[in-house]
Amino acid sequence: MRDLKTVKASQANMTQLVLPDETNMLGNLLGGQLMHWIDLVAAIAAMRHSKRVCVTASVDEINFIHPVKQGEVVTLLASVNRVFSTSMEVGVSVTAENLLTGETHHTNSAYLTFVAIDETGKPVVVDPINCESDLEIRRYKEALRRRELRLQRRIK
Repeated sequence: MRDLKTVKASQANMTQLVLPDETNMLGNLLGGQLMHWIDLVAAIAAMRHSKRVCVTASVDEINFIHPVKQGEVVTLLASVNRVFSTSMEVGVSVTAENLLTGETHHTNSAYLTFVAIDETGKPVVVDPINCESDLEIRRYKEALRRRELRLQRRIK
């Protein structure tokens, strides 16, 4: 029987201070830099859950809701939303904080799919995720919808 692991057990978080060389001419965090951080924290959550090396299979969505300014602190929280045999959807929520005012705001959301692999690079089956809260159950259900849409786009 496979182990049931909780969402919280595999969550990963990362905190970064936005420095001048990570911003554009407007003083906003570069989208590519944020995407790099999102991929890293999501990979950590996927590997923490699967106890395997995981590779990025797709990036379904990255929504840039609010710009992040130089000098703000970015916090990224990654959670495994659902496991599909050898793949996992990982959601990443990004918030920014102005340390001088204490103001925080949600800036980005992203959904990525990772595949767990063995030593030869072959996909391996991953233990399922155990949802404990209403929010985790909602994300679990929504992950299936996103997967179905992704597979439809791949077929076309």
